[in-house]
Amino acid sequence: MTAYVIAEVDITDPETYKGYQQAVPASVKKYGGRFLTRGGKVVPKDGGWEPKRVIVIEFPSLDDAQKWYHSPEYAPLLDIRLKATRSRLILVEGTY
Repeated sequence: MTAYVIAEVDITDPETYKGYQQAVPASVKKYGGRFLTRGGKVVPKDGGWEPKRVIVIEFPSLDDAQKWYHSPEYAPLLDIRLKATRSRLILVEGTY
């Protein structure tokens, strides 16, 4: 069953974040993922949620998404993201 990585990201160190942006696509692809959106325009509507940047990545399964997140390829990139942003990230299983 398809799964999604959904992240809300506020970039605090753009120069450091560039390294993440350049390297993360290869790690996502290796685990069968593909970006559905990667920082497009956000139009807030309800609930007071005003994220600066939203990323959605689709994986073939929740297991694939978790393998990517915990992979040796993503580990150093996660360190960069955590240093260069304020972010929240969840994995969501598609159930439709």
